Amino acid sequence: MEILVPQTIDELQQCLAGADYIASRGLATAAFLALRMGRPLLLEGEAGTGKTEIAKVLAAALERPLIRLQCYEGLDLASAAYEWNYPRQMIEIRLAETSGQVSREQLAADIFAERFLIRRPLLQALEGDPQAPPVLLIDELDRTDEPFEAYLLEVLSDFQVSIPELGTIKAATPPIVILTSNRTREIHDAVKRRCLYHWVDYPDAVRELEIVRRKAPGAAERLSREIVGFVQSLRGQDLFKLPGVAETIDWTRSLMELDRICLDPETINDTLGVLLKYQDDIARIRGSEAASILAQVQAELSAAP
Repeated sequence: MEILVPQTIDELQQCLAGADYIASRGLATAAFLALRMGRPLLLEGEAGTGKTEIAKVLAAALERPLIRLQCYEGLDLASAAYEWNYPRQMIEIRLAETSGQVSREQLAADIFAERFLIRRPLLQALEGDPQAPPVLLIDELDRTDEPFEAYLLEVLSDFQVSIPELGTIKAATPPIVILTSNRTREIHDAVKRRCLYHWVDYPDAVRELEIVRRKAPGAAERLSREIVGFVQSLRGQDLFKLPGVAETIDWTRSLMELDRICLDPETINDTLGVLLKYQDDIARIRGSEAASILAQVQAELSAAP
């Protein structure tokens, strides 16, 4: 069964924009092809560039459930795909032993029936509604270990999970799969070959301003422009962690809470902890550097037509 998706890239962009996600043409093209071809989409990029958000927006826009697998070091099969309900199995064994009416062979078959299977995100996604398959978000894959990546290969290529005691469970209709990585380590080539790929970069000033207008509509226009200009300038600095779009939005909302309609050096110094998350970066920018960047931004805005 073909998944119903927007028929053009422009239509998909409009669909995402309707949910306040301003996607670049490249990202919209990658997402469109992944939907049309039924292929997983691997999104890499710095933290805070909107990789996770697009999965949430796609689920909402296409009216599909979102199933999220948050990755972490040590993630195993029991947490990601399935595990057996051992307490219930033990109770079943005790009851069978008490009755004495079930053979060992029959008992072994009974305790590995589907009613004892606990479904985790991967299996939940594969067993989703064939009429409206879910969006499966495998978030921050780079945090897992390589053995888990190897296990994913069957899911990504054949949309199935092999359970030794039950057999193979295959999706009637493949879910929409979005994988994200902050590139703290390289994802294995075998995973990448099974996916379409897109690098999600920081937005340019025009797109970031539009994002701020969507996500913080009550902000003064001058304030929004100064914030975007300041953040864009920061991304040209040699910082340990550059601010992402999420930090731009948080900073804008924070300044709105302080009833600011424009930036000033004192306010920047007081609120840098919203924008930058490492003390060394804050110490480097606070004070004269922040004032210098702000002066340059304001001069450029004043000179703009």
